[in-house]
Amino acid sequence: MKHKVLLSLLLLILWSGLTHAQKAVDTYKNPTAAADTIQIKGLIIIKAKNDKGRSSYKFYSDTAYARNKLKKNLQTRFFVFDVGFNNYIDRSDYSGATYVNYFDGQTQNTLINSKAAYTYSAVGLATLAPRSPGEPLTPSEFKLITGKSININIWLIEQRLNITKHKLNLLYALGLEMNNYRYARSITYKPGYPTTIVRDTVNFSKNKLFAEYVTVPVMLNFNSNPARPSRAFQASFGVTGGYLLKSRTKQISEERGKVRKTDDFNLNKWRFGLASELGYGPVKLYANFALTALHDYGLQQYPFSIGIRLNGF
Repeated sequence: MKHKVLLSLLLLILWSGLTHAQKAVDTYKNPTAAADTIQIKGLIIIKAKNDKGRSSYKFYSDTAYARNKLKKNLQTRFFVFDVGFNNYIDRSDYSGATYVNYFDGQTQNTLINSKAAYTYSAVGLATLAPRSPGEPLTPSEFKLITGKSININIWLIEQRLNITKHKLNLLYALGLEMNNYRYARSITYKPGYPTTIVRDTVNFSKNKLFAEYVTVPVMLNFNSNPARPSRAFQASFGVTGGYLLKSRTKQISEERGKVRKTDDFNLNKWRFGLASELGYGPVKLYANFALTALHDYGLQQYPFSIGIRLNGF
């Protein structure tokens, strides 16, 4: 009888040991079997207990999820966001505009009424931003506060089309570019025919120009590791085209309070430029550079923006 009991105990211990060994093997092969698991698309988050009984978290890339996505040649994402800063390269003819202002009134009127008044020449700049000979126009008048000149882009839809093994792709999108140009000086846009930019006597706590475009970028995209997005290096470069939807100025001061004006403010209706993206894993940076000037004539300023891209490929 004792032998049967001992034999039964030995069999029970052996069965228990084999069960624990199998669980250990299963856990090694699949860590999610012995822990709480959360999966967000291709990201696996495993919650477990360490030796001290404290909660610990581990993050894994689901390569099976990524490879399954690679079966589709066309991938789509919605609501990709950009957050960055604006500035511009200024190539306006300030010295020439100062020279034009030294002419007498009759000569100035003749120049302003000529075709040159609506170009990027010195006459065009003197037309857009007239100044007296004693107070010549300078580039510092259009200086921006870079940290407050915010660029926000919302790409309503972004698609990536496979060209070669998912490493070379065509990337394109449709969305809105919203650019804030925060001026450091007291200048004021005066709508009219033509628009003029004048020096103001008021000190503004906020003085900005806002321009919104509907934009379509088209880029070639290189992806070093399509099956492992979290360890992939990506680079994109291409062109972009946009159309001005609306523009306005906003000024805040003690003397006038809050003043908003809506007009085209001599801004170019069409915008063409270069678009680029650089990233590693989930971290992506973008940079855009306009090949068309911000204004239709006079000021020859070429805007650019740089920042972080969220929820992109």
